[in-house]
Amino acid sequence: MTELRELLRWAADRAADYRTSLADRPVQPPVDVDAIRKALGDLDDAPTDPQGVLEQLVDAVTPALTATAGPRYFGFVTGGALDAATAADVLTTGWDQLAYNQLSGPAAAIVEEVVGAWLKELLGLPSDASFGLVTGTQAAHNVALGAARHKVLADAGWDVERDGLFGAPRIRVVASEERHATIDRALRFLGFGTAALEPVRAEANGAIDISELAHAIERGSEMPTIVCLQAGNVNTGACDDLRAACELARGAGAWVHVDGAFGLWAAASPLLRHLCDGIELADSWGTDGHKMLNVPYDSGYVFCAHPDAHAAALAYTASYLVGASAPDVRSPGDFVPESSRRARGFATWAALRELGREGVADLVERTCARARQFGDALAALDGVTIGNDIVLNQVLVRFGDDDATTDRVVADVQIDGTAWMGGTTWRGRRYMRIPVSNWQTSEDDVDQTVDAIRRALGAA
Repeated sequence: MTELRELLRWAADRAADYRTSLADRPVQPPVDVDAIRKALGDLDDAPTDPQGVLEQLVDAVTPALTATAGPRYFGFVTGGALDAATAADVLTTGWDQLAYNQLSGPAAAIVEEVVGAWLKELLGLPSDASFGLVTGTQAAHNVALGAARHKVLADAGWDVERDGLFGAPRIRVVASEERHATIDRALRFLGFGTAALEPVRAEANGAIDISELAHAIERGSEMPTIVCLQAGNVNTGACDDLRAACELARGAGAWVHVDGAFGLWAAASPLLRHLCDGIELADSWGTDGHKMLNVPYDSGYVFCAHPDAHAAALAYTASYLVGASAPDVRSPGDFVPESSRRARGFATWAALRELGREGVADLVERTCARARQFGDALAALDGVTIGNDIVLNQVLVRFGDDDATTDRVVADVQIDGTAWMGGTTWRGRRYMRIPVSNWQTSEDDVDQTVDAIRRALGAA
């Protein structure tokens, strides 16, 4: 059998070779699906030497790897992992810690404590808020809205953890008509159903209409109410007026949850934190680490201003867990859905330590500056319209005056391989959607991408 040390070195070398090639390789290579399936082979009866396993894996999948970690990948608001965070994630796998509580993984639990405190400071959240390191913003919504469900029903005299939702007071969920779809999915997971949603009109650039929100809250103020707001519209990047919205909700006794998957990071920038003014007034918040912070995937954060409600919705006990906790170290598993969970805190700690406060602010500001560069360069091309007011890192681009031309340009740019970005529909029209989130994206990367778009537009 191959020695573990040798195997890990070999794997690390292959990973480093790939990462250092990202700027020069096609972002989206053509994929021969049948060839990859064939290269992966069939399940054998006998064991295979680990070195042979890895060599087969690398040979089989390398032709199909999308350069999502590279500087010209502009899909789905995802960043590319920082160097320290990448290496820390390798260590996380090697250490193989069970990050349930301080007994199963004391190092993991303590690092998560530190990470949670740092994140709250950077994002301007209450220092006494509870938190959890989850897989992403979807999981953050599930946790936060679970805590909200507990609190608004407890205030109405109902114990939802004991009695469930059958016969419970009806909860209304007030949210923008342009909310992210993960809010809807969280409501399905939690048993609210999407019929609980009361959509509120959005303003011209996608932020919630505050006057309409006031009317919506007032219409059912006697009912248990959850208000979902956004720091960063998924298409336009627009941020809701969080201060005004939170004050309205607080006046009616409603819980406020903020979907800040990428936009919450504006709070870490002196130049942009005005977009998150009033963020501290909310009751819960969710954001991603694998977006603007550029931490590897499987990294999200949830925060809650009501730790008791957070723990009531998530924590559990069992006979074999009695005595497994200690008062001096927080138990991570009490604030997330999983018991068997990897130690996500190591990579986040490494990213924050590598960047520092100034580095996080610079990263957020640079990505937003590159988005403005895209907007200025593309707006100068004939037949191109920028569809949004660029306030963060999102750019909507329309080509010609019909959806078909826009879709053709998007498809041709993807095939070209210089860059990758997807299409979206916003207010009945098709757009190219360019979110800039990668720490490596330079002015030259934007210029190269604009040239590729220009070529595609000429051929459309």
